[in-house]
Amino acid sequence: MNTTFTPPAASLSSRLKAKTTSPLFLLAVAFLLVCTLLALPVAVPIGPMYWDVLIYYDAANRIFDGQVPINDFFTPVGPLGYYLFAGWVTLFPNAQPALVAHWSLLAVTAPLMALVLWDVGQRSRGIAFALLVPFLLFALLPFNTREFYPFPGSDAFGIYNRQVCQMLYVLVAALIFVRNRFLLVALISLTMTALFFLKITGFVAGGVIAAYAFFAGRVKFRYALEALVIFAAVLAAIELSSGLVSHYITDILKLVMMNGGTLLPRFLQSTSINFGVVLATSALAVVLLWSDRRKLSERFSADRKTSLVTAVSGFLDHNGLWLLAVLFAGVLFETQNTGSQAFIFLAPLIVAILLKASRLLSKPLVLLSVLGLAAAVVLPPALFVVERAARAYIGSLKNLPIAQRNLGTLGAINMRSEVAVRVDHMLKFYPEHRQLYTDLTNAGELPTPLLYSDFDFQITYLSNVDTAVDSIRKLEADKGVHFNTLMSLNFVNPFPWLLDRSAPLHIAIGADPMRAVPDPGSTEEAAVADTDLVLVPTCPPTTANAALYEMYKSALTQHRRIQLDACYDAFVHPRFLAALDK
Repeated sequence: MNTTFTPPAASLSSRLKAKTTSPLFLLAVAFLLVCTLLALPVAVPIGPMYWDVLIYYDAANRIFDGQVPINDFFTPVGPLGYYLFAGWVTLFPNAQPALVAHWSLLAVTAPLMALVLWDVGQRSRGIAFALLVPFLLFALLPFNTREFYPFPGSDAFGIYNRQVCQMLYVLVAALIFVRNRFLLVALISLTMTALFFLKITGFVAGGVIAAYAFFAGRVKFRYALEALVIFAAVLAAIELSSGLVSHYITDILKLVMMNGGTLLPRFLQSTSINFGVVLATSALAVVLLWSDRRKLSERFSADRKTSLVTAVSGFLDHNGLWLLAVLFAGVLFETQNTGSQAFIFLAPLIVAILLKASRLLSKPLVLLSVLGLAAAVVLPPALFVVERAARAYIGSLKNLPIAQRNLGTLGAINMRSEVAVRVDHMLKFYPEHRQLYTDLTNAGELPTPLLYSDFDFQITYLSNVDTAVDSIRKLEADKGVHFNTLMSLNFVNPFPWLLDRSAPLHIAIGADPMRAVPDPGSTEEAAVADTDLVLVPTCPPTTANAALYEMYKSALTQHRRIQLDACYDAFVHPRFLAALDK
């Protein structure tokens, strides 16, 4: 009797090879790589508006202090990103700020993407890889898809916008490719919940896409109802336990009132800034619809005899119309963004389109048009992010570290030698010419429209914060006092984090007085009036800081203004005045 025997070792080897070459294994390796880099003392080059990342430390410090985002302090976006950041900073206290802020969302997107890959991989490992690779590219490289400054540097701004785009990627991939009913319902409900608590405009964009999937018949009524029930149940549970949801909606309405008049200009701006991808996507949609016009017409006519609803759903469930729907959602989301990974969530749709490209072999011109336009949609953002990462990180090999004593991980940055020279000059120039910048502020002007993007401004700001920490400690030691609550009349407030103190309740983080700080009421004014030390940066004075002072000055009438050091003034609470006068 002849039998074929496969040695156990060979069988084990083949199974091991199958697992280690699977999309899920690659996702796991990427996650472990992220954790490893966060555990190492990594420094990155300074970038435009780098101080945006300090908002996360302000929020984390408040969370560790027992404050609840939304309930206890006003936030420019939803609370999820801040809670995720706080959790990752707890696990990786020495992590580089720009990296941990960007990668913190992997705690949500990686498990959800794993569910997508598991479902798709059962049918085609190749399609699963095609969905995973673009996701990992943008999830791992912390860069926006458009440049805001001519010099290469780290993108520490637009972080929550990038995170929303990655979450929308998971949503689109699920809606297009997931077939398992329970997985699809779970993915829709979880991604929409995450989007709601990340940023409301991301939730609106996701809602547009999910609604289109429903009308196109990709999501059955029962599935949609189940997902809606889960979403509502989560919100109800959070609301009943903390009241956060209603407070969040109230804050959203405040922001809408502040920014409502800018929606139409921003819609046009969003389209123009992303004109390349908008044009390529629109053209691809037109080509697909034109090539299938007869089939669409015939199918609609045939389905209409059975059911108008079926006919409409079948018509809408066309890749050309899907492209337009997702494109519209993307343009809508970008209306409120300075930086993001715009339209990366079109990639799953492009994968679906390319899978059907073989049907166009009889139409070579159409096939070439589809392939060329598909490449024009997905390749430029990917190549641009890779190029920016390469320029920033390779160029930083010859950079100089920032000299600092008190910044900790906030000082894990470096800069070009010419930037370091300019910083040395400006640290001396600003105090000596303060009146010049005060006059500019009184005229409603910044020294340059790109002041906050200039690398030297960001380094100068951090250097001044470093010195101010020493000045606060010296003042406390000399006068025998201790300032427990610290506030800054500035966009960011890193002092409570750096000094292990508290930030006052109810005061907005990410304090942009033009867009994200509602007019203070009695609650906010009482909190400011009770703050021990309110810091005012003066190197240089700026229009935004002047606006913040105007907002809160009525609450500071009992405080005494002193010169803390060459680049910081401070308002001291009356309870400390006796000690100061000694």
